[in-house]
Amino acid sequence: MKQHRYRVTVEHLETAKPGGPLHEPLHFETGNHDEILAIVDRLRAGSGFDADTAASLGVGLKLFSEVMLMHRDHPLFAGIFGPMREFIGVLKGHGKKPEAEAGVMP
Repeated sequence: MKQHRYRVTVEHLETAKPGGPLHEPLHFETGNHDEILAIVDRLRAGSGFDADTAASLGVGLKLFSEVMLMHRDHPLFAGIFGPMREFIGVLKGHGKKPEAEAGVMP
């Protein structure tokens, strides 16, 4: 399967307790069948979340779901395919649920 390639960097900016040690930045490369940055743009435009929250949701969801798809036979993911498909459908606007039930704030 052809994939978009990404380099992901996570920098530890602050600890929960002031003065705690910071971890070195984490860098890794990964692939995804979707264009993650375009998905983040759509979430920022239409999800109702602020820009950073939309980016966290989009990047986290796409990284997780790609691992799940690549390792679909792993027992860890056995019970999540149906609920994940439903969640993605609601997120994309397919099979919309009422706002309160879908967790969408007016």
